[in-house]
Amino acid sequence: MKQSMIKGTGMFVPPNIVTNQDLEEIMDTSDEWIRQRTGIRQRHWITEECGSSDLGYEAAQKALDMAGWTPEDLDFIIFATLSPDIMFPGSGCLMAARLGLNSTPVLDIRQQCTGFLYGLATADAYIKSGLAKKILLVGGEVHSSGLDKSTRGRDVTVIFGDGAAAVCLEGIETDEKVGLLASALHADGHFASSLMTELPASRLVDRFPKELSLDDPRYYPVMDGPAIFKKAVRMLPKVTNEALTTAGITLDQIDLIIPHQANKRINQAFGQFLKVPEDKVFHNIENYGNTTAASIPLALHEAMEQGRIGTSGQIVLFAGLGAGLTWGASIYKFF
Repeated sequence: MKQSMIKGTGMFVPPNIVTNQDLEEIMDTSDEWIRQRTGIRQRHWITEECGSSDLGYEAAQKALDMAGWTPEDLDFIIFATLSPDIMFPGSGCLMAARLGLNSTPVLDIRQQCTGFLYGLATADAYIKSGLAKKILLVGGEVHSSGLDKSTRGRDVTVIFGDGAAAVCLEGIETDEKVGLLASALHADGHFASSLMTELPASRLVDRFPKELSLDDPRYYPVMDGPAIFKKAVRMLPKVTNEALTTAGITLDQIDLIIPHQANKRINQAFGQFLKVPEDKVFHNIENYGNTTAASIPLALHEAMEQGRIGTSGQIVLFAGLGAGLTWGASIYKFF
């Protein structure tokens, strides 16, 4: 039986670090306020023209090197982002061109904070169906160029960072119960307005309404923080149990939980609800903020670098909730 195995990971963030103290200089906020509500100390923002595909390219190169692959080895590329370089074509095509490819199929997905989870399930389906053997899955985001960096937008702006991460997945023939053991994915568009950027909007006759200034708040992301927090704390444990049931394992068999890095308080509440030790839930949001589609694979890469996960037989649980609303969980066992 074919199983989807991780052969390499990589990450890249812009070198420019923006601390909470830096944000104090441009808006009415404080380091204490940000850390208490989110757990974030700093994030990385671009300082020159740079797209999600550019960050993704750097992360992809590192993942390919770890896997021992060349770009020509790839059968398929999946690029997850909510912040494409341009309106169209997709960032995946732009990144593939930078990799020197001219015919490899590419799929861009817009699942925001659950982009890695949806991409992982999609890659697994391609591998198990025989449509692809070697797949590059990338999550890349440039948030900083689209944030309201005034006091008006501080509740959202302090959260987001730029970055990318990549995973190389290969189909391996084995009868062992390894690789992606389960995926549970969900979406509910009734809560779309809880976390969204409304403009520009193709559903309008004029995507850039002439009566609005380009500084109108509808051009910037908005979030109903309390609603997202409540939804996440309720749905993440539920989808985790769903994935565990599908995989046929119990929570005590999980060696490490890597949740989407949206808010450290959400992830701490998630761990407390599951009644797992604090050190079983991985956090790195304090250094990067919320990098959306890059968040989980970036955390995976760092957890493997730190030796927290990656040994044969170890099992990791991924979980996240974000705009859409979409939420999900995946369980992976190292070979």
